[in-house]
Amino acid sequence: MSSEDPVRVGLTALFITALVVAQVTASKLLAFGLPFSLPVAGEALVLPGAALAYALTFFASDCYAELYGRRAATIVVNVGFAMNFVLLALVWSTILAPGLPPAAQPVDPAAFRSVLAASTGIVVASLVAYVVSQNLDVFLFHALRDATDGEMLWLRNVGSTATSQLVDTVIFIGIGFVAFQGVPLSGALSLVVGQYILKLLIAVVDTPLVYAVVRVARRDSQSRPAGT
Repeated sequence: MSSEDPVRVGLTALFITALVVAQVTASKLLAFGLPFSLPVAGEALVLPGAALAYALTFFASDCYAELYGRRAATIVVNVGFAMNFVLLALVWSTILAPGLPPAAQPVDPAAFRSVLAASTGIVVASLVAYVVSQNLDVFLFHALRDATDGEMLWLRNVGSTATSQLVDTVIFIGIGFVAFQGVPLSGALSLVVGQYILKLLIAVVDTPLVYAVVRVARRDSQSRPAGT
């Protein structure tokens, strides 16, 4: 498959976009009521606002790993890692740059800084969680692929994502919310449970989409003239 493959470009763009969006939305806590009570979580799933966006990165990386191989997927993961530093540099350069007086600003500078600067601890947590979980996801995905002789795409999609997302969630909540924001252990456990349940559901639901993306990409590759 050539580097001009639109599916390849689209998956890379989805991965990086979802990753960056996750960093700037993570500091808001979401709460979804449940018709029943879960251990630790209770009657509501409480999770960081980044949960959906970050879950999409695993969908994109699993599709990418299936289509283009472990080495190519690892390159995308490492590029995404570098983009976190670009995000930090751009956010802080904007915060520290001189601006009009507060009365002339559409958004109060203090509120602007409060919202965006809160992402710094989140990004630090994400950097650690990201480099561990995404590389683990790629490794497990290909280990399961080798173990099943390339069959059962659903198993490697769900299996690799379920394991790596658990590791990611524990590291991310532990650093970003406990270490940086002082969230108590009980609250942190609730966040871990809420975030992981959502990620696990997404991993199961997105499996047909992974099959669809892989099918479309392979059909497109077979129909494209050689060298294009």
